[in-house]
Amino acid sequence: MQDAALRLKTLLEQLLGAPLPVRVRAWDGSEAGPPGAPTLVVRHRRAVRRLLWKPGELGLARGWVAGELDVDGDLYEALDLMSGLVWERGEDARGAWDALRDPEVRAAIRGLFTLGGPFLPPAPPREEMRRHGRLHLHTKRSDKRAVSHHYDVGNDFYELVLGPSMVYSCAYWETPDSPLEDAQRDKLELVAGKLGLQPGQRLLDVGCGWGSMAIHAAREHGVSVVGITLSGEQAAYARKRIAEEGLTDRIEIRVQDYRDVVDGPFDAISSIGMAEHVGSTRYLEYAKSLYGLLKPGGRLLNHQIARRPQADESTYEVDEFIDAYVFPDGELQPVGATVGLLEQAGFEVRDLESIREHYGLTLRRWVANLEANWPAAVKLTSPGRARVWRLYMAACALSFERNRIGVNQVLAVKSLPSGTSGMPLRARTWG
Repeated sequence: MQDAALRLKTLLEQLLGAPLPVRVRAWDGSEAGPPGAPTLVVRHRRAVRRLLWKPGELGLARGWVAGELDVDGDLYEALDLMSGLVWERGEDARGAWDALRDPEVRAAIRGLFTLGGPFLPPAPPREEMRRHGRLHLHTKRSDKRAVSHHYDVGNDFYELVLGPSMVYSCAYWETPDSPLEDAQRDKLELVAGKLGLQPGQRLLDVGCGWGSMAIHAAREHGVSVVGITLSGEQAAYARKRIAEEGLTDRIEIRVQDYRDVVDGPFDAISSIGMAEHVGSTRYLEYAKSLYGLLKPGGRLLNHQIARRPQADESTYEVDEFIDAYVFPDGELQPVGATVGLLEQAGFEVRDLESIREHYGLTLRRWVANLEANWPAAVKLTSPGRARVWRLYMAACALSFERNRIGVNQVLAVKSLPSGTSGMPLRARTWG
């Protein structure tokens, strides 16, 4: 009789139509696959049931979060090797079940159901967000719930991962070996420079997080800042930092939806890593809201992750793992769509800078921080939540490095009635 590892390997190769590039170690101690390759460890037969009931990315993710699947060896190498079989061909893998006609494959599936234990599907790990349908996406209530799921997992946990800067967006690296704190400071200064911040101006920081951009702008550029977030934990942390910096007279932090801000106009608006939460159906509303909050001549810096465009955009589906465990209801769109909607709202787009490679470097540093503080991270959250963050950040690092997704800073202006932009004649001399 075949051992469990060989059965798993055989079935997966039959389903995917390609040799498995990783080794498999099953719960019975058996191994199969190429020697020396990273090893996919199947710690519990329940992981097999998860894959049988939910083939593809989500089944794998549930097994990983539950601790039933792991990697022995380099995680990045393992994910890179498997990406072509799972993440890049997820639809093919899921659709393969309907197309199976081979009696040997069906026999193998029946054998795996036997190996996997009870026929009923396992309950998802508790870290998975329970969905209430997608009919009311991106209402104020649903957005607050989604943001809370991602950000309200404990400020102490984020300190372990992000480091003292507490900046949860792409850093801006001088060299790959630069300190993370320096790279995050340079990113905040890059944003401030593009916005042309001057003493006495008023800045709106949309999705202000733990207050890092607000503090940098007020302390280094003498502006007054309103920062908004939907996370109560973030707001409390930011207010404490601001008080310690002696900047409470220049920075106000609110738990507020961007649609509820009515006390414009502002000289400048920064939106750093927030627009991914807006959703395609609400994006024009988001752009118009920010346009209405700017003074004529004011600038918007929109820093946002983008996906590659598809030949048929109507077939685009959100990433199942990230939607269930990381950013519920988050949506990525091509940068061209973002630029078009900003222009439709009235903005004149003046500059677009891709800093894709910088996000891969940033995510690898965050993963290293998490791994170096693993016992503390598990204690502060849960084993499953820590595994979610490790998988998500490592997989995203590879996605940026392989040009599956990118990140762009779009600088846009609200021109004066005369049509004057207030921008310098030469590009990227931001003053």
